Amino acid sequence: MGHAPNSTANLMRQRAIIIGAGPAGLTAAYELLTRSDILPIVLEKSEYMGGLSRTVEYKGNRMDIGGHRFFSKSDRVTEWWLRHMPLEAESSAADSAESGGKNSTGNVTQPAMLLRSRKSRIYFLRKFFEYPVTLSFQTIRNLGAARVVKIGLSYLKVAVFPPTDVKNLEDFFVSRFGRELYKTFFESYTEKVWGVPCHQISADWGAQRIKGLSIKKAILHVCHKMLKRTGDIRQRNTETSLIEQFMYPKLGPGQMWELVAKKIVELGGEIITGMEVDALEVEGHRVLVVSGTDSQAARRSFAGDYFFSTMPIKDLVGAFQQNPPQAVFEIGHSLQYRDFITVGLLMSQLLVRDSNAPNSLIKDNWIYIQDPEVKAGRLQVFNNWSPYLVKDPSTVFIGVEYFCYQGDALWNLTNEEMAALAAHELESIGIIRKFDVLDSIVIHMEKAYPAYFGSYERFPELRRYVDGFENLFLIGRNGMHSYNNMDHSMLAAMTAVDNIIAGRTDKSNIWTVNTDKTYNEESHH
Repeated sequence: MGHAPNSTANLMRQRAIIIGAGPAGLTAAYELLTRSDILPIVLEKSEYMGGLSRTVEYKGNRMDIGGHRFFSKSDRVTEWWLRHMPLEAESSAADSAESGGKNSTGNVTQPAMLLRSRKSRIYFLRKFFEYPVTLSFQTIRNLGAARVVKIGLSYLKVAVFPPTDVKNLEDFFVSRFGRELYKTFFESYTEKVWGVPCHQISADWGAQRIKGLSIKKAILHVCHKMLKRTGDIRQRNTETSLIEQFMYPKLGPGQMWELVAKKIVELGGEIITGMEVDALEVEGHRVLVVSGTDSQAARRSFAGDYFFSTMPIKDLVGAFQQNPPQAVFEIGHSLQYRDFITVGLLMSQLLVRDSNAPNSLIKDNWIYIQDPEVKAGRLQVFNNWSPYLVKDPSTVFIGVEYFCYQGDALWNLTNEEMAALAAHELESIGIIRKFDVLDSIVIHMEKAYPAYFGSYERFPELRRYVDGFENLFLIGRNGMHSYNNMDHSMLAAMTAVDNIIAGRTDKSNIWTVNTDKTYNEESHH
């Protein structure tokens, strides 16, 4: 990235050193530049902008790592996105979708958001089920009467006698949906994601990711849809898992963050890529300097007045040069993460079809693969995120997602072996035919998912210690060891900048960004 001019004025300004150029880090830098006189310097380990929200380009096709819907209940975040990328006129977006992206080379030069329909389904028993599961004729037919009765009785049991002691994620799911529905639609996929049984995972994950979703909410949502249609892209009163539409940059989420990074540099900020931070020097209750190795293997140090960290807390704690208390070090060292592999398969066609449009591409953004006999956890259809992601509209570009631990057998497969595994698994469950695969690309992402097990139950001790450094702000998914969506990470960054500008030292409002009360009531303003 470019560098800000090293003027005398800049040398006199207060500086904020920001570790990481993901959504949280770049939001913090932009907010500081536009709302204060503090000069941000962003240190990014990779060569990319956007962190997990980057877009990978391969031979003119583009992949979204993990799938990033631009949807938020926060007007502040929604307006921030639209300030950088206005919503493309609906007629223009519809035309581009109808053409399958054929006109993409002409229109893509102007960054804009597309308004996209959201469709997610579960693939189980070689059949599609709506997500969230609805009590439709199709669902009953797919499951069979006996299984439906068992699910109904199981749910009735928890509805009449709700569990009072929810200790873990399995308890959380059962309390919301009943044991039979949990075993049918939640257990296998969730254990693929985390690699451990649900009863070993904190219920916090469910409370954070599913929030208010329940069978009752799903039924009420269906009734509301039948009675009223709304064009409000904010969908403020809709549970996140039930949203109908979302905004999406033409070229994927990375386009947003590349644009924001460009603006940061134009406004005088600095972004240094290839910079791996591995040391923090502190004195008393303040951080003084961060240091690391740059892309030329040279050591560099950065003194600052404020420090923002989006790096994994495990690495942050290990970087303190003045050793933290033993308990804090042990908690940080024992935090666990789930790593992630996406296999991009360019297909001439998919084998699965929609019964009401058998000659058309299925409409799903992503498909949850519940089948326990394959390792694949989720499937994205990039054509349906944006037609501009796919170079040739006669092809289908899909992303097959695997969850693993860095260094395990899956992680250590060669790219060729990984692509072959994905093709074999999807063929075995009837989604594709291997001979329809035209090309492939494999992307590994470390520490994609902060885990809610291991030493997580002792996390408050670690948080109290790190929050004790008055000029250090933890933001972002890995920075907070919190399974945040993109908008939560941005809100944490905005709230941290609010605190600096207002002179507030209490950081609790940053940590409550992704709780129901704060998130829904916008109490960060």
